[in-house]
Amino acid sequence: MSTLDYNAELAAAGANVKNRWGAIRFFMRRYPLGTIGAVIMGVFAFAALFAPMITYYDPLSTNAVFSLAKPSAAHWLGCDFMGRDVYSRIVYGARISLEVSIGSMLLGSGIGVTVGLLSGYLLGWFDLITQRILEMMQSLPLLVMALIMAAALGPSLHNTIVAIAIPLVPYVARVIRSNTLSLREQPFVEAAKAIGMSETRIAIRHILPNTMSPLIVLATAQLGSAILTEATLSFLGLGVPEPHPSWGRMLSESAAEYVRTAPWLVIFPGLAISLVVFGTNLLGDALRDLLDPRQRS
Repeated sequence: MSTLDYNAELAAAGANVKNRWGAIRFFMRRYPLGTIGAVIMGVFAFAALFAPMITYYDPLSTNAVFSLAKPSAAHWLGCDFMGRDVYSRIVYGARISLEVSIGSMLLGSGIGVTVGLLSGYLLGWFDLITQRILEMMQSLPLLVMALIMAAALGPSLHNTIVAIAIPLVPYVARVIRSNTLSLREQPFVEAAKAIGMSETRIAIRHILPNTMSPLIVLATAQLGSAILTEATLSFLGLGVPEPHPSWGRMLSESAAEYVRTAPWLVIFPGLAISLVVFGTNLLGDALRDLLDPRQRS
């Protein structure tokens, strides 16, 4: 490689980095609340990824000596009734919450995109039957549907992901179908048909990529709903079982008996749930304004 080629590639790489930082600065100036949401989600993602490096205690180890110990220098957020460090359990609980929420969001969005794309593009009897099924599923609230699925499947990590993912399918499918109905009538689709492109290739190559913007916004909003639903299922004993440290189960174990004598057992897990849901909502609103031209002022 010549020196000129190397310098050209180096200049192009520098320009790309500069453009990315410029886009980040624009987002921070234009959407300060969205930036706060992104920071909150980044902190929780960092905690989930590097939990062993930022904690001192095993979240599952018990010690009767520290039962209901108050927050101190040794245990920043105190200990529960079994002597387990609350800070470690909250940090490791971020792994469970993000794993369940991201897994259910990806599974539900994947099924919903497939169903919505086929329904909006094929129409006919397939669309008629699919929409009636989706309407029946959507007639029940998300939490009620998740409760039914979790009770039928049983409490486990993978069953919780499936129980939350299935109620998310109709919401994704309806959004993708509505976008597909408008896109299939566009001139670029007619042009693709005119040159002999197959229907499958048109749907995947031309229609599907144009539905990504609303899907990203919807998936971000669903992330907060999935975290809150997982916490609710665990609180009711239908979510992630022991020994996994789940925020909802931490509340369930402490809310009734220790809310007066050891309020830190309720405050800190509840604060973690509130912050992460608040962060996803702020980030989702900013992405909606950024990606949807109709929402821009």
